[in-house]
Amino acid sequence: MGFKKLLEDAEKRNRSPIVLALDLTRRNREDLYKDSLKLIQAVSRFVCAIKINRQLVLPLGLHDRVKALVDEIHGRDIPAIMDAKINDIGHTNEFIASEYFSAGFDAVTASAFVGYKDGLEPVFRLAKQKQNGVLLLVHMSHKGASEGYGQTVVDEKTGSRRRQFEIFAEKTLQWGADGAIVGATFLETIARVHSILGGNVPIFSPGVGVQGGSLKDALVAGAKYAIVGRSIYESDDPAGSANDLRRSIEAVG
Repeated sequence: MGFKKLLEDAEKRNRSPIVLALDLTRRNREDLYKDSLKLIQAVSRFVCAIKINRQLVLPLGLHDRVKALVDEIHGRDIPAIMDAKINDIGHTNEFIASEYFSAGFDAVTASAFVGYKDGLEPVFRLAKQKQNGVLLLVHMSHKGASEGYGQTVVDEKTGSRRRQFEIFAEKTLQWGADGAIVGATFLETIARVHSILGGNVPIFSPGVGVQGGSLKDALVAGAKYAIVGRSIYESDDPAGSANDLRRSIEAVG
């Protein structure tokens, strides 16, 4: 089953547009693995996907403990997304994507800044062959993101002055991306990207909760999926927090 179908099925079954960002840190390796496993088991029925960042891959090992976590995620019929932010030359990017896909990840994130030709093209080609997904970074969620993604640039095709994220949004359509990542802390940007995409590519919005983004507001602005991390896994009751978030947005849809 491909990434898109797996994600949509999980969203419908769990009645949730929430993607858990499993970004635990500050533990020894054994505790890091055990705590991550417990979170997956506790929260999986309240989310539609789980995203893993390098906070887990570096200490736990991709083809060792992280692969075991991915297997656990799949055992609960939800997709695993690797937040790789792939951003290098094509040969290197292809190797990176291949390693993550071989570990079982259903999708990877990639940086639009690197471009397509001799950049992300092999990643998209490999993902298509495996029915996996590529989520393109259009605008990140941290405060300094506007320095890069929000800067005004000259469109080389038209000569007009535009914001960088608008061009990246168009790239998600041109390159056939499976998602556009836009921070929930930039609501006007979400709305603008949504107008460019026309509903043809779903928007994934990180930054909900601790970073200041509102889950409801992000969805109203045009996001389809909300990426939530610390507001869930740093709570005393992660499962309860995930369920409360899910219930809080039932009226939005």
